[in-house]
Amino acid sequence: MLEIWGRPYSSNVIPVIWTANELGLDYTLQLAGGSFGKLDTEDFAKINPNRMIPAIRDGDFALWESHAIVRYLCDRYSTGGLCPGDAKHRALADQWMEWSGSRAFMPVIHLFFATVRTAPESRDPSKISALRDEASEVLALLDAHLADNEYVAGNTFTMGDIPLGCVAYRYFDVDVERPSLPHLEAWYAKLSKRPAYRKHVMRFFGTNPDEWQALERACAKEGVL
Repeated sequence: MLEIWGRPYSSNVIPVIWTANELGLDYTLQLAGGSFGKLDTEDFAKINPNRMIPAIRDGDFALWESHAIVRYLCDRYSTGGLCPGDAKHRALADQWMEWSGSRAFMPVIHLFFATVRTAPESRDPSKISALRDEASEVLALLDAHLADNEYVAGNTFTMGDIPLGCVAYRYFDVDVERPSLPHLEAWYAKLSKRPAYRKHVMRFFGTNPDEWQALERACAKEGVL
C-alpha cells in the first residue's frame, strides 16, 4: 500500500494528500515532521535522506519532493487523465506546476506566516500589505491566463492545477483585503466543488499560532487524513 509521510497541515504535504484522494488511492498517512517528529529515524532516512516531508513509499519505491510525487502519482495512476497523454498538454501542466513553486508559492506562504502564524500583537501591517500586494501581482498573471482557459493547462483539470490550487486556498483564506481577480476566483470556485479539495485542502488553519498548532496536534487523535 502507498505510504505518505508528512502531516496534513503542511503546505508541501497537502498537494500530495489531495492528489492521492483525487485519484481514489488507498494509502496510509505516516504522521511525521513538526510536532510529530520521526524524521530522524533510520526508517525515514531510507525513504528521504534529506529527512524532510513529504515523502512516499509505494511498494519498494521511495520518492521525495512534493511536485515530483504529484507527477509520479498522476503518471502512474492517471496517465491520459490528471497526467495528460499528449506531450504538449502535459508540458503545459508541468510548466504551471513549476511556476507554482518558483513564483506563486513564496509570497502567499509568507503572507500566511505573517498573519496566521504570527501572534496578533506581533503582526506588522506594512509587511502584510506588501506581501498581499506581491501575492496579488503574481497571481494576476495566472488570472490573465485563466481568462482563456478553464483550468491551468487548458479546459480539463490536470496535475497542473494541484499545486496552484493549494496556493490559491491559502491566498483566499487569509483575512486581508484583496483586489478582484475574477478569472482566478472562477477557477477557485470550480476547485471548491471537488470533494477531495474541500476535505483535504480547504482546512481551517486557525487564526493564530496557538490555534494552528492545536489543530495539527488534534489530527493525530482524530485520525484526520
